[in-house]
Amino acid sequence: MCEFTIPNAEFTTLLVVGATSRVGRVLIRKLQLRGYKVKALVRNADPETLEMLPRSVQIVVGDLGEPETLKAAVEGCNKIICCAAARSYITADLYRVDNKGVQNLSTAFQDYNHRLAQTRAGRSSKSKLVVAKFSKAKEVDSWEMRRGEAFGGYDPSSKYQVNFGGTLDVDENNNADFSGFVPSRGGYVEMVKSLSFPSGFTLDRYEGLVLCVCGDGKIYSLILETSGGEYDAPRRRYYARFLTRLGYSRIRIPFTKFRPMNEEDPPLDLFLVDKLAIRFEPRKQRSSFLATGETSSFKLLVDYIKALPTGEETDFILVSCSAAGVEGQSREKLLRAKQAGEAALRNSGLGYTIIRPGPLMEEPGGQRALVFDQGNRITQGISCADVADVCVKALHDPTARNKSFDVCYEYTPEAGQGLYELVAHVPDKSNNYLTPALSVLEKNT
Repeated sequence: MCEFTIPNAEFTTLLVVGATSRVGRVLIRKLQLRGYKVKALVRNADPETLEMLPRSVQIVVGDLGEPETLKAAVEGCNKIICCAAARSYITADLYRVDNKGVQNLSTAFQDYNHRLAQTRAGRSSKSKLVVAKFSKAKEVDSWEMRRGEAFGGYDPSSKYQVNFGGTLDVDENNNADFSGFVPSRGGYVEMVKSLSFPSGFTLDRYEGLVLCVCGDGKIYSLILETSGGEYDAPRRRYYARFLTRLGYSRIRIPFTKFRPMNEEDPPLDLFLVDKLAIRFEPRKQRSSFLATGETSSFKLLVDYIKALPTGEETDFILVSCSAAGVEGQSREKLLRAKQAGEAALRNSGLGYTIIRPGPLMEEPGGQRALVFDQGNRITQGISCADVADVCVKALHDPTARNKSFDVCYEYTPEAGQGLYELVAHVPDKSNNYLTPALSVLEKNT
């Protein structure tokens, strides 16, 4: 057993959700063999279920569809691996487990981490930095409104000038109400705040921003403004667009998504950021996403904006699926639920790894090469043991953090079609095949 042991594994407690699934049963044994402490979340602690799991595993009874039962499950855990799946393609089952269940679990784990960090040190590496929270009485007073031309498209003499503008107020739920009207032929309105962080805190210690908003189905821009850093240096602005949906949602925007408004400006320097703005521009809208045909009016409720702490390792591994082998309406419903669950995890603020294996096969692992891809293009199957092995390797591999990818066995070409490039090989356990395979995939996919 010693040759499998991972340093410091004994100080890491992992919660495995879906512990009695085909991947989960293999995964738990791999984790214990390497020295991890393992908790298993099960819906029923009946004898038949307990017989599937090693006696040394700590059993926790809970349901992904009931958030209150997850608080005890995440207590004391450092990382989570979720390989649970709905037992049928019925829409209600898919929603409860693959969609809302993943959201409930990630929320419970994020809340636990934040509570733990605040208890231990007030602010720590796991704490989010509050940029704006409108439940505070005078938060709205620190913002100002701006309006202007959208790259030459706004005519000040236009008849729309009377109605051109926006307001910022607080609604009955203590949310910032950013609303107004901008003529569709040009112009923009934005709410702007000067940032003031505690001593020793700057945005370069964080990896992105998370916004809790109630949207209208339209596109907005989040803008960061830098001071220039030198005397008389020009101020620079960087933007990242985000699409809202009807109702409340959390939107995660990594700093890697921000692009300079002036193409000649250098990349964003987070150390110099001193202003933040949320902008609405009608010309950026996509009408297919709108609830109505009106593109000129807008209404965005903002609950809070927080900075997400940076990290090197994955906090939450989600075993999703590629839906390969599932046909018809069942495939569409499955993909819709899985994609919603994946989006909830990405926007949670946790460091994530999303693994979409091909059709699962019951055979020994480590015997065939693996292909890592993106975009639901794979058709081959993969051993449950190999999926479990990818999960184990992703726990401490920095290249796996904030990645989504498909994985399956190497394609076997027909005769005369040539050879497929071998991107990863598994028989030698000392060969870390995950790093070269994932390093070429786009971050924050």
